Amino acid sequence: MMQVNRPDPVLDANLAIALDALLAEQSVTRAAARLHTSPAAMSRTLARLRRILQDPLLVRAGQTMVPTPRAQALRDEAAAVVRSLGALLSPGTGVDPAALTSTFTLQAADLVGAALAPRLLRLAQQEAPGVSFRLRAEELEAGSALRDGRIDLEIGSIDHVDPETQVEELVSLRMMAAVRPGHHLTEEPLTPARLAAAQHVAVSRRGRFTGPLDTALAEQNLQRRVSIVLPSHLAAMTLAARSDIVCLVPAALPGAGSSPLTDDATALGLRLLDIPLTLPPLTIGMAWHPRHTADGAHRWLRNAIRRTLRAPRSPTTSSDPREP
Repeated sequence: MMQVNRPDPVLDANLAIALDALLAEQSVTRAAARLHTSPAAMSRTLARLRRILQDPLLVRAGQTMVPTPRAQALRDEAAAVVRSLGALLSPGTGVDPAALTSTFTLQAADLVGAALAPRLLRLAQQEAPGVSFRLRAEELEAGSALRDGRIDLEIGSIDHVDPETQVEELVSLRMMAAVRPGHHLTEEPLTPARLAAAQHVAVSRRGRFTGPLDTALAEQNLQRRVSIVLPSHLAAMTLAARSDIVCLVPAALPGAGSSPLTDDATALGLRLLDIPLTLPPLTIGMAWHPRHTADGAHRWLRNAIRRTLRAPRSPTTSSDPREP
């Protein structure tokens, strides 16, 4: 005779919750009140549980109901299942930074990375000593690298517009001319003509000789002399500190707090000169994949980047109100 297998019952979390209430209260009425439903609905649920488990579960004993041996055996397990469901379906809670043991991979230009690293390490040592960082140069296509998890965060001038990428602007900067002490450009007020006549270094990963400064000079019928193109801002600043070459350095806007992106120029002893031309501001931001938006560890990382790169507005302003 052929055996017919009964289909497994459909998993229903509400049944587990009802079973827990019935076994805990040992009363249809009290279980219904606990789950904010009617006694009639709870009676129907009990009948369904009896069919599925093939056990009466609760039986009448005078004016009360008592559990069967099977119900007693299920009681603790049902309660544990309901606790697990509650944890599973609850909103994520914040993480304790001190308990983090994550390694975050960041992609940034060398100047941004150099400004970020010492401050970010100090902050991590204070709040999240188990966290480590891997900084990569701007060598990967950021959109796909964020998407496939090769980098956790891109920091810098965000120029890709992948629809899913989350982007937040951190700070706006201006470009200044950086020269060594005693450079002839420091002897008199800087004019567009004097700036154009000097020798320049351009910074470009793609080897480009021109940029926004050349556009602004062209509007004055001027053209600068770019003697060398380097892929690194730090190398360009080092060259400017050792020669008469002029390089461009991002600095805080007038009236804003100092920017950590000028720390290395200051350490090299470079003089920063206002450029007497209208140049577009440089916006530094961070980009991440939306799968990390609600992750507690990544939220701590983004908040740490904000506090590291943004000039403090007041002693009590240290984080973005959107991500406490």
